[in-house]
Amino acid sequence: MAQQSAHNCPFPPVIELLSIDSTNNYALSLLKQVNLTERQEPLQHGSSVFAHEQYAGKGQRGKSWQSQKGENVHLSVVLTPQKIGLHRQFLLIALVALGVRAVFERHAKSDIFIKWPNDIYFGDRKAGGILIENIINGREWKWAVAGIGLNINQVNFSEVSGRKPVSLKQITGQSFDCLQLAREVRDEVLHQYENADISGLMAEYNRFLYKKEEIVVFEKDHTIFEAVVKEVSPDGKLHARAGATHVSFDFGEVNWLIS
Repeated sequence: MAQQSAHNCPFPPVIELLSIDSTNNYALSLLKQVNLTERQEPLQHGSSVFAHEQYAGKGQRGKSWQSQKGENVHLSVVLTPQKIGLHRQFLLIALVALGVRAVFERHAKSDIFIKWPNDIYFGDRKAGGILIENIINGREWKWAVAGIGLNINQVNFSEVSGRKPVSLKQITGQSFDCLQLAREVRDEVLHQYENADISGLMAEYNRFLYKKEEIVVFEKDHTIFEAVVKEVSPDGKLHARAGATHVSFDFGEVNWLIS
């Protein structure tokens, strides 16, 4: 029986797993699998996979994401992205990031930002990340799987590149039900998708852009420089101003050097 969302729309039930290498891997395998077993159901728009433990979580550009068992949200949401269009893939990233940010801010009761392209930040500390993987057949964008990792109850982290992550518990002092939060995130992402104002999506994304109109130290090709973050365009490029010069970057082209 389909679950009822907070927005009173029926969604497929969340598939709950105790442990898996990656919720994205699991969802993608079901989408690609022709012959499902009796215990497996075909996925559809809104299908979601939640795992209490994800032991080989994936980040951007092949990075791993480490998370303690039972303390965080490991969620994948299946989307049929045809309304976005293959030529506008970044808009889906923006849409998912806005949905995740909204839920996290609702509970943190504090300003939460999106660090380009799709990390969730509290202050200068990373609270979560998003990885979207696609199934594309020729010119048809058949499926998108939005993998969402959020730090919820974990309080001990290994430092990453000199910076410490942050969890919702560290921000609020409270513990949370990770599965219930995952359902909230799923509902909000789907609500954002169904009600998206495509023409205004980037304006909303840039409203919450991390370090907007602030000077940031970047590194590119072993050269360190300062630039003022201006905006992200619909093609996913980060636009900034270095002195009197306008510069723009594709994702992965520059590193942020944040103290």
